[in-house]
Amino acid sequence: MSRKIGMISLGCPKNQVDAELMLKKLVDAGYILVQEAEKADIVIVNTCGFIEDAKRESIEAILEMADLKADGLLQKILVTGCLAQRYNDEVFTEIPEVDGVIGIGANADIVAVCDAIFENDEQYKSFPDKEDLPLDGGRILTTPEYTAYLKIADGCSNCCSYCAIPSIRGEFRSRKIEDVLEEANMLCEKGVKELILVAQDTTRYGEDLYGELKLPELLSELNKIEKLQWIRLLYCYPDRITDELLDAIAENEKVCHYIDIPLQHADGGILKAMNRKGDKESLLALVEKIRAKIPDVVLRTTFIVGFPGETEDAFTTLSEFVNEAKIDRVGCFAYSREEGTPAYDFENQVDPEIAADRVEAIMTQQYTISEQKMEECMGKTYDVLVEGYDSYTDSYYGRTYMDSPDIDNNIIFTCGYEIETGEIVPVEIFDKDEYSLIGEAV
Repeated sequence: MSRKIGMISLGCPKNQVDAELMLKKLVDAGYILVQEAEKADIVIVNTCGFIEDAKRESIEAILEMADLKADGLLQKILVTGCLAQRYNDEVFTEIPEVDGVIGIGANADIVAVCDAIFENDEQYKSFPDKEDLPLDGGRILTTPEYTAYLKIADGCSNCCSYCAIPSIRGEFRSRKIEDVLEEANMLCEKGVKELILVAQDTTRYGEDLYGELKLPELLSELNKIEKLQWIRLLYCYPDRITDELLDAIAENEKVCHYIDIPLQHADGGILKAMNRKGDKESLLALVEKIRAKIPDVVLRTTFIVGFPGETEDAFTTLSEFVNEAKIDRVGCFAYSREEGTPAYDFENQVDPEIAADRVEAIMTQQYTISEQKMEECMGKTYDVLVEGYDSYTDSYYGRTYMDSPDIDNNIIFTCGYEIETGEIVPVEIFDKDEYSLIGEAV
């Protein structure tokens, strides 16, 4: 009898792609995918281990599966992903109900791993070299059928002082252009209209394979795919936002004028301590250059406050940057002290309560900016990717080029004609609420 498998995948879209690759291998081998953990024989918890909140979420998910196992509703638990890679032996020690823990390098062997877990009663672990993990393969999409993440590289070589990703994922590794394009074409043939390019640093794409930055060329090639309508860029490193890249975004009509650039801070001293470059003036100049080349661009960024040594003056510099740059989409997070990173041992650690207050202060500033940005949309018409219908309000909801799934807001709109999920329709904006624009299809 075929075994039933469930998957809980946590963390970033890059980890989600890993889960989709594993699911495809398992289904092809005869495993039956089920949605409810209670109906599965084995559940894979594909974890995130990046920062404290993500680790806590992953541990809670594993413990929830352990409870199901204790109640006889589940036979086996396998832990994969970044938390497994980072804390392999500790997972067994702290949660003995777990039957298997594997590192990222073992993802390609997921079928053999699951088979072995069922065939043996001993706890199973495997941690092959993560740099040998193949980056290509078929996937079972866990996103809506019209949207897919396209991972163009894995690992990271930036080595920011606060970040454990290089030690977890290894050095930056690009996929070949022809392999990325082959997968993109395959996804679009299956109905995908929006491809969201992800990597730890998308702007570094190609440097390791070809000796030069190849993201502009990749965008131009993706733009030729007939059935593709939107190409979206996430995780762009500010140092590699080149004129060539901006020209590729501006000139290729399918590339959304949306750039996610995690800046992390604006004070030169803090950025240097983070092992990043730049300061308030250079980052303001970058924002100005981007907007000059792409006037309708929407910029998204994230900031870390409470980093070791962040004085009131350094925080004021960041606050000033937020007011002057007026970034369209901002996320702000308190520094997470991660063992194994250089910043863990830095002096002048900031009190967590002070960091939390600074998060609130930045987000309060950004709320005013967001209100202004929403006001600027009034009376304008945007193409909206329809994501669903709310019968309670008799309205549809979806996203414009300005909004990435799961992190940005929705457009709420009415429509006098029949439309389906996944369509792209023009919507005129006439109002807003606290978080969403409101409009009517035209």
